[in-house]
Amino acid sequence: MNLTGFHHVAIICSDYTRSKAFYVDLLGFTILEETYRSERDSYKLDLGLPDGNRIELFSMPGAPPRASYPEAQGLRHLAFATPDIEGVAAELKQMGIAVEDLRVDSLTGKRFAFFADPDGLPLELYEFG
Repeated sequence: MNLTGFHHVAIICSDYTRSKAFYVDLLGFTILEETYRSERDSYKLDLGLPDGNRIELFSMPGAPPRASYPEAQGLRHLAFATPDIEGVAAELKQMGIAVEDLRVDSLTGKRFAFFADPDGLPLELYEFG
């Protein structure tokens, strides 16, 4: 088996305009492609980071909300790597985004903190370097 990494993470949002602004304007993702699918009355937005990682952001009318935070079965959270966790956490807070206090991963010794997207999807900042 020759897997080389993740291609993308897919997210279904409740309010496409609000989530698009969050990921593009606040988190700084680049819009790679935006597609409206009239047969589904939904959008698919391909977003990218400089390292090639991607998010596919979908609007899907009538999609049910997430069951719980974050211990429901399935994807637990999406973690973003940063060499400056304190700086990024401060930037998010300045933008009005609630960020939990920094904690230390007992297995790696690295610092991390959680925040959420507009639908409450748990997102994590994870220190590297």
